[in-house]
Amino acid sequence: MAVSLRGLYFVVTLFLGSFFGSIFMLGPFLPLMLLSPAWYRWLTDRIVATWLTLPVALLELVFKVKVVITGDGFVPGERSVIIMNHRTRLDWMFLWCCLLRCSYLRLEKICLKAALKSVPGFGWAMQVASFIFIHRRWEDDRQHMENMLEYFCDIREPLQLLMFPEGTDLTDNTRARSDEFAQKNGLPKYEYVLHPRTTGFTFIVDTLRKGDNLDAIHDITVAYPQNIPQTERHLVLGLFPREIHFHVRRYPVSSLPAAGAELQAWCQERWAEKEERLRAFYTGARVFDASRRSRIPPCKTELRVMLIKAASLLYWSAFIALCCAGLFLSPLLRAYFLLMVLFFLGQQRAAGGLELLELACHRHWAGGGARGGDEKADAQKKR
Repeated sequence: MAVSLRGLYFVVTLFLGSFFGSIFMLGPFLPLMLLSPAWYRWLTDRIVATWLTLPVALLELVFKVKVVITGDGFVPGERSVIIMNHRTRLDWMFLWCCLLRCSYLRLEKICLKAALKSVPGFGWAMQVASFIFIHRRWEDDRQHMENMLEYFCDIREPLQLLMFPEGTDLTDNTRARSDEFAQKNGLPKYEYVLHPRTTGFTFIVDTLRKGDNLDAIHDITVAYPQNIPQTERHLVLGLFPREIHFHVRRYPVSSLPAAGAELQAWCQERWAEKEERLRAFYTGARVFDASRRSRIPPCKTELRVMLIKAASLLYWSAFIALCCAGLFLSPLLRAYFLLMVLFFLGQQRAAGGLELLELACHRHWAGGGARGGDEKADAQKKR
């Protein structure tokens, strides 16, 4: 299949936006990390959130993707763990279409594979955003995950942490491995989801509960009635989904089981429900039935969402064009650009990533960092 100009435009625009955004929008604020990690986190979360609106704008305005959201919705600004089935490798990006309407993109963090942090542009921005990079080996991931979660609790930073308990996206190969696991453990075989890995989920929930930084669990089921883009290659080929359906169920933290084993069983029950919900979706009218669930209204009107998308598309198109022009015309800008590229590449070799440097700064300023978190919390209350 031939490369699509539309798909190439989508991928190149996102890449250039993240690449130039990391250097020219996030780069100047990196020194703030050394002075106050709490304020650095507060500021960079909002800068990164502006870029997260770009894929939404491209998908919905340029490629006319329809987004349908049913179920409970979100209480705006609440702290939560988001668990979602992993139908494609791109579910995390498509979820931004839902969060733009129902929540605040600046709150989102993602648990994702560590290899992605090495991708220029995308990976650099993810490091600045303090996404949680994992190697899918619990003995290697546990301590890092604990450090990151405790850091967010220490600086009183609200977050909505997206994780995929299945661990990988749904393909024929991963379904076969899931079926083997089910057979060995006397579990039913699934067709539309994979059996979840519950160790990381229970650890995250327990850690955030102990740090008083969790209000709810959002269980999201995602489905694609037509055109399921399994990988980034499908986007380059122009195979965008025509519709994306999200069904949201909200569980207050007070309703969750306290014990780890019971919480694991609770997660497994949600996946059994997903299997039935998706079976009804794909074998029926290809819509989710939300008739038995109350719905919390989105925190933004469709008019406001439309204005945000239009502003995002205009801003990032102009920003990319100005960056290209500036690099062509200004030797000083080219020198800064080269310096920042070398910094992003070098710090990862030396320190392992900007999120690790941020953690180190927080430890160094443990007393001052805590006071900085108090000051930030007071400033937010005044607003």
